[in-house]
Amino acid sequence: MKAIDLFAGCGGMSLGFEQAGFDVIAAYDNWDAAIKIYESNFSHPIYKRDLADDSVAQQIVKMCPDLIMGGPPCQDYSIAGKRELGKRANLTIRFGEIVAEAKPMWVVFENVYNIERFSTVAQLKHILSTAGYGLTPRVLDASRCGVPQKRHRFFLIGKLGETDGFLDDALVSNLSTRQMSVRDYLGDALDTEFYYMHPRSYNRRAVFSVDEPAATIRGINRPIPENYKRHHADKADIHEGVRPLTTRERGYIQTFPDSFSLPGAKTDVELAIGNAGPPALAKYVAKCIIQYSSNFNQSEV
Repeated sequence: MKAIDLFAGCGGMSLGFEQAGFDVIAAYDNWDAAIKIYESNFSHPIYKRDLADDSVAQQIVKMCPDLIMGGPPCQDYSIAGKRELGKRANLTIRFGEIVAEAKPMWVVFENVYNIERFSTVAQLKHILSTAGYGLTPRVLDASRCGVPQKRHRFFLIGKLGETDGFLDDALVSNLSTRQMSVRDYLGDALDTEFYYMHPRSYNRRAVFSVDEPAATIRGINRPIPENYKRHHADKADIHEGVRPLTTRERGYIQTFPDSFSLPGAKTDVELAIGNAGPPALAKYVAKCIIQYSSNFNQSEV
């Protein structure tokens, strides 16, 4: 199936869907640093465009995709932000409008897990339902989808002509029964038992064990403060060989392979990695879609 990735960032969703067998034919983003990374890893084009431009939808219609996926900027929805609806949330509506105009068979919308508390998602659902899509909303725990990370993401998956909830069984039945730890995924590649991840606030722990899923990889990677005081939930004392993760290691935990090129300034690359959808999570969703399509086609025979 031919797919187009809107708000593609550095390419986490595109990579996962390609790994599952989709043919990603084009992508769109508006951030130079992410586009630079994307272009280093994919042969198909990524266009630097403002998706509010009507000509973008016209271009997408001409490409006749079978699937459109995308995760509009999540900062306005994230618990790391001010929990207020910002102007960029209008891009969620624009995503729905583009899908409704292009009418691919499938649509995959991805964002932070708490996005449903905002009215924008209800508007998106209305746009897609009116366009003829049956919808399956689902929050997925990435650590049960092949990602060694406690990262919960909201997905809204639609298919033309289907009933709501059509993909629930596939999304649930394929989940792992246990969370994936960093050691499960990387073995002893980190060469440390404990590592530091800078917390959103010092009310949270910052030292983690490789024998548990990592905390959510964010867009910043800071060194250990000299005056860091141990949190009661830290897995080790900061002086017991604990170190921060490197940029590449953070990419591993996001399930980007070693072959994935990460050109650019360190701060830009860190932000691009943290903003990306984990490829393994995208692959999980893509495989559920393929499984459903296969079963649907067999039932039609």
